[in-house]
Formats: sequence, structure tokens, C-alpha cells
Amino acid sequence: MFAALLPRRAPSLSVRLARWGIVIVLVYGLTALITPWLVQAGWLPDPNAGLDNPIYAPPSAAHWCGTDRLGRDVCVRTLAASGVALQVVVLALVVALVVGVPLGMVSGYLGGWVDRLLVLLMDTLYTLPVLLLSVVLAFLLGRGLPNAAAALCVVYIPQYFRVVRNQSAQVKAELYVEAARSLGAGPVWILRRYLLRNVITSVPVLLTLNAADAVLVLGGLGFLGLGLPETVPEWGGDLQQALTALPTGIWWTALYPGLAMFVLVLGLSFLGEGLESWLSGSGSVGRAER
Repeated sequence: MFAALLPRRAPSLSVRLARWGIVIVLVYGLTALITPWLVQAGWLPDPNAGLDNPIYAPPSAAHWCGTDRLGRDVCVRTLAASGVALQVVVLALVVALVVGVPLGMVSGYLGGWVDRLLVLLMDTLYTLPVLLLSVVLAFLLGRGLPNAAAALCVVYIPQYFRVVRNQSAQVKAELYVEAARSLGAGPVWILRRYLLRNVITSVPVLLTLNAADAVLVLGGLGFLGLGLPETVPEWGGDLQQALTALPTGIWWTALYPGLAMFVLVLGLSFLGEGLESWLSGSGSVGRAER
């Protein structure tokens, strides 16, 4: 009874960051889902339709965020670009996760020449700057949504590989793994039963932080003209088109795409930092209790 009268403890910083991150990501996800439906239903104009609109019209009741150099509605293009960004980032990171995690587990568990070969290959990719490697891959593959996702995928595979490989090598030396091996357990069973369970806890944090970085890299590709076609709404491409008009005082074509990209990166970063603090804190508590 008296406990109810005591002030409740305020949530920690990691919890608050994670909450804000979840809210921001959910808002962007909801926007990505409903924007195409609203365009098809006629509630929003086509993001590529601008022939009937004045060019470079400032924000008004008719066009909340103004229009661009082709008369296209900046607000609708900014909303539609959220779905494009999430599609590319999710596709790239899921493929990188599916490829990088098993390779890291196999490399850390088997060791020997397999480990040396995979480490050499992944370290070579890892030493290259992320944006530079993605620019080269995007230039070779060409513009398009699958090609942009493939360019980002190759960039992030080494990061999953390195983290999972190091953890797998540590788990491999544990006594319960040695006991299972001495009892006749095969490598596939050990990888699935012990290694995967131990290394998978670090993936959510890396996934969210990589997603924030991937949004910026995708925007950089679009800004350099190597991302998606101009007909596809994309924040980086719209920023590149707005660059020539910005010195003349036409600020709205650059402000809203840049702000949308910034808020999404901020939300993903909040979510990643909150998860990292929460997992490290719970991990330390668990070790202390044991």
C-alpha cells in the first residue's frame, strides 16, 4: 500500500531513447504503407505529376511543402520517398544478415584455412570506405532499386561477419561446446544449438545502427546520381535536384527531403543506442546474478 505512494522511478536514458526510436520508425513505416494507397485513392497527387502545377511554388495551402523544378509536389515526394528508402534498406540489410551471420559462424567455428580465407576477403571489403565502395558498386551495377540494395548489401556483410565470427570463436572454446563435441554432436547441430543462440543477441543493435547508416549512404548515392531513377521519389536525388535552386532562395525543395532523412536516421540511431545500452545493462545484471 505504501509502495504505491512512493514516486515511480523515471525510465532510464536507454529506455527513453528506444521509445523515441520506436515511435519514429513506426511513423515512417506507417507513412510508407499508406502513402501509395492515398495516391491511388486520389487523396494525394501522383509524386511524378507536375505538368499542371507551377514550378518552384512556395509552400501554400495547395502545396504544403511547395513544388519543385518540374511542378511536382514536394510533400508527396518526400512522403513517398520514405517507402522507397525503407524498401532498399530492409532488403539490403536482410540479405547482408542472411549472408554475413552464417559465414561468421562457420568461420569462427571451423577455423583453419576456411577462417583465414574468409577473414582476408571480409577485411579487404571492410577496409574500404562505405560510401566509396557503395559508389563503385552502384556505378558498376547501374541505377535501380535492386541494384542500390545490392550495393548496400555488399557493404554491410563484412560487419555482420566480423562481429559474429569473433563471438563464435569465443563460444567455440566454452566447456559445454567441448562436451557436446565429445559426445558426438556434429558441427551443424552445434552451430544451430549453441553458437546461433549466443551470437544472435548482438544482431539487433548492429541492424538498427546499420540501417541508420544505410539511409545516409542511399541518400549519398542519390545525391551523386547513382541511386534510383529520377522518376522514383528518393531523398538524395531530390536534394541533388534542389541544389541548383538553393542559392536563388528556393529553400523548400531541399529542406523537407533533408529533414525527413535526418529524422529517420535520428530515430534509428536512438533505437540502436537504446538497445545497446539496455542489452549491455541486462547482460551485466545477469552476470552479477550468476
